[in-house]
Amino acid sequence: MHMHSQTPENDDCFAVRQAARHISQLYDRRLSQVGMTTTQFSILSALGSGSSLTMNELAQAMMMDRTTLVRALRPLLQNGFVASKPDQWVNRRLQLALTGSGRVKLDEAMVHWRAAQDEFERKFGPEQAAFLRRELFRVTRDVSNT
Repeated sequence: MHMHSQTPENDDCFAVRQAARHISQLYDRRLSQVGMTTTQFSILSALGSGSSLTMNELAQAMMMDRTTLVRALRPLLQNGFVASKPDQWVNRRLQLALTGSGRVKLDEAMVHWRAAQDEFERKFGPEQAAFLRRELFRVTRDVSNT
């Protein structure tokens, strides 16, 4: 029977989670200047394409459970950056859409997001960052249990 020693150096999950926390903190630090979390920025970006999404569609796009999504959405709804409108044409499901002030907030936040992206790529290397991104999306695609 072959045993793997359980040290952080050979634990894929630990390595990915540690890197994710580190990178999230870098982006959160920048986005906090406009009073937003990385999750909220991602929600505004997802809705920024112009189409409204149901709660389920948004949760799927964000790869989040509904509870976590609702928690992140609440301040965006309260601040009027995202609006919900019941639309009888979509099986009476709640539709979420970016408002005018939400688009302004997204544009404002985008400046800080770009600064975080630039800082990460400067420290890690732009080619390495692009490679990492591709590999992480491949993990999501190939290792997901859906």
